[in-house]
Amino acid sequence: MTNEDIRFSDLGVPAPMVDVLAQQGKETAFPIQADTLPDSLKGKDVLGRGRTGSGKTIAFAIPLAARLAANPRKRRAGRPRALVLAPTRELATQIDATLAPLAKAMGLNTTTIFGGVGQGRQVDALRGGVDVVVACPGRLADLMQQGHVQLDAIEVTVLDEADHMADMGFLPGVTKIMQATPEQGQRLLFSATLDNGVDKLVKKFLHNPVMHSVDDETSPVEAMTHHLFEVADADAKKDLVRTLASGTGRRILFMRTKHHAKRLAKQLSSQGIPAVDLQGNLSQGARERNLAKFSSGEALVLVATDVAARGVHVDHVELVVHVDPPTEHKAYLHRSGRTARAGSSGDVVTVTMPAERRDVAQMMRAAAIKVTPQQVTANSPAVSELVGEVAPVRHVAPEQPAQQQRQPKQRTNESDSAGGGRRRGRGGRSGGAAQPARTGSASGSSGAGRRGGRPAEAGAGASAGSAGGQRSAAASGGRRSGGSRRASSDTVRGGSAPVWSSEGGYAAGRGAGSESGGNRRGGSRRASRPAGSAR
Repeated sequence: MTNEDIRFSDLGVPAPMVDVLAQQGKETAFPIQADTLPDSLKGKDVLGRGRTGSGKTIAFAIPLAARLAANPRKRRAGRPRALVLAPTRELATQIDATLAPLAKAMGLNTTTIFGGVGQGRQVDALRGGVDVVVACPGRLADLMQQGHVQLDAIEVTVLDEADHMADMGFLPGVTKIMQATPEQGQRLLFSATLDNGVDKLVKKFLHNPVMHSVDDETSPVEAMTHHLFEVADADAKKDLVRTLASGTGRRILFMRTKHHAKRLAKQLSSQGIPAVDLQGNLSQGARERNLAKFSSGEALVLVATDVAARGVHVDHVELVVHVDPPTEHKAYLHRSGRTARAGSSGDVVTVTMPAERRDVAQMMRAAAIKVTPQQVTANSPAVSELVGEVAPVRHVAPEQPAQQQRQPKQRTNESDSAGGGRRRGRGGRSGGAAQPARTGSASGSSGAGRRGGRPAEAGAGASAGSAGGQRSAAASGGRRSGGSRRASSDTVRGGSAPVWSSEGGYAAGRGAGSESGGNRRGGSRRASRPAGSAR
């Protein structure tokens, strides 16, 4: 019997979860699921090596929920029974979207904890009692230090994308968190590689782990085809990129900087190719809306920085284009991994100019990608064959910028977000006319977006100026009602709310966070980027 023939019901998965998976169209297990579930369901520590998109989330969600359900306990305030650690806000949201329905089927609830949004809803969820916490290390450490959560009742701990946490410098924080969990608990660690200190985590915290190595990040993806298109100059590159963006399927174009991503998305949209951007200057609300447009097909092109290289999944992305080739091979592999996911096929194009030839060749060698360069123009047969049918020209209506609202804007900072007191800008103005609701930060109480502290998780704002849940900014005389703020993404999950799903795309509701936040001071906006985040 091959892995393709193994059904979840054959692996000992409890019937309620089998039913949930069947309703989602998942009846047979992917290789990493078929390999690890027999051991993890027995309570063994497991080390799973597999690239993003290989099905790891279900591989650890099933044994986690099964173990907790087999030994039901009354929920206790601030003492969750299972913990999943993830490096980014986007990935934490994606994991919870997959985990929550399985947990709910077993009578369990879940919540997410990450930075860049107000901690109030997160604290309330913990206080009310929660079975499973999906968290980024920075915010979880803050709440532990404040006494809102204790990990002494943790029965299962999962580390997902441990190599990414190592790349981002989170391993010291992860180590302290792991030390706070009971030594006898089950530990499941999933990573594409075991470098940069991940092997030390394995040796320190996993007990006689069973290792299953389906593939790592440098393993070839049979369903992914790589292309290296060389163009003569910048004008030829511009024409080629427009042609590559013009097909009927979803495609992601990667840029090096936030400014260039925003500009290219606007250019394509103005040319009748509906495109949206995903980059660090977007608020959480704007990011959610753009992802929703891309997932629904309203926009066929997502122009992104490396903030989308991990943790953002949309089904049926047929083409990834490295408009700006990355300088590091891991970035190439993670970007490329947005296509050819979970058994689907996809193409990856790297666009180069003569001056980049040597650097791109070195990067490809490091990524273990063998591809023959092709000299092309936008009209070359190789390009036309790859693009296929060209989508009809249409336009996506741009969002109205906030600057068109001529009323005086409210000033906000960390200190007034909890108390609803009078705000004053740097120029001394205060008060003003009531403002319409807008998407922005709902930082809330202490610990959220604290300046001068630990860098925020990647994908989370370092300050509370632009990232966060929805906030009602209607005010009178500069005052804001203390009950008007709503954080959209921190409520306890029972599996029913619409989400950004790792399996089925995006639906409005809880969303991925902003890559970087910003402070509004004296009417100007200054972007704040956490260390190591994508430009």
